[in-house]
Amino acid sequence: MTKLKHLAACLSLLAAVGTGGMSPAVAQDDRQTTVQDGIKVEPLSRANRFISEEQLNEAAAQQYTQMMGQAQQKGVLLPPSHPEVQRLRAIAKRIIPHTPRWNQKATQWEWQVNLIDTKDVNAFCMPGGRIGFFTGILTSLKLTDDEVAAIMGHEVAHALREHSREKMAKQLGTNVAARVGGALVSGIFGIDPGITGTFANYGAQLVGLKFSRNDEREADLVGLDIAARAGYDPRAGIALWRKMAALDKRAPIEVLSTHPGGESRIKDMEAHMNLLLPVYARAKGTTAAKLPPYRTNVALR
Repeated sequence: MTKLKHLAACLSLLAAVGTGGMSPAVAQDDRQTTVQDGIKVEPLSRANRFISEEQLNEAAAQQYTQMMGQAQQKGVLLPPSHPEVQRLRAIAKRIIPHTPRWNQKATQWEWQVNLIDTKDVNAFCMPGGRIGFFTGILTSLKLTDDEVAAIMGHEVAHALREHSREKMAKQLGTNVAARVGGALVSGIFGIDPGITGTFANYGAQLVGLKFSRNDEREADLVGLDIAARAGYDPRAGIALWRKMAALDKRAPIEVLSTHPGGESRIKDMEAHMNLLLPVYARAKGTTAAKLPPYRTNVALR
């Protein structure tokens, strides 16, 4: 197995956890924590440099292609002509131009958006801008376009802020993760040809890991920021997570296993609406004071 294939095997497990110039107002890798209209984020990771961005993106591209190929073979990869695929790609087309505000490398990403026809209530964005949705999240939650944009923005934000790379680095600091880190290094440098089996032993632990509370907060706020700039109502994020919580009470859903919910998360979003709503209002050519109330398509309790 080549080095790239080893790295792709590593990435496939890590992806299951989540998955132009820059404005001078943006802080990036300079240890500043305040960026863009008052939203605070951590600097992009410097800790995980044993995997280059080129390696990571190339491996992600290979893994994504394999995943979509398998979905196509099973007849569950929906074609570009499908209305929901067109809907997702139209939303992404509006969101993507605003991503470099949070990571200027996004201008070089080869963005892709695909939809897999399964009941899974989930979505992801792999490094390099490779987005995947499952039909279950669209149908179970009866999502408006604004709510789809909130989900897409959230997942894209994880990729923009390089949370998976940061997680990989932090894992190396624990006893269990040290063993996983050894497997990662072996995979990258081709030392151990049996790495796939090694990773099988640790796969359950890896896919069960969650992003930190701060990573989720960043993904929420950065995701709503880029969605708002694209003309999608950021208040949809609040409605979205209330929908998810209501659905989870009836049957636990996968997306909530890796994305902690709760009122504290909603309160974070509400606390930033004074920043996000003016951005959205400007995109709509109006003011925040003149915005109508947000209306979802499902009664929330």
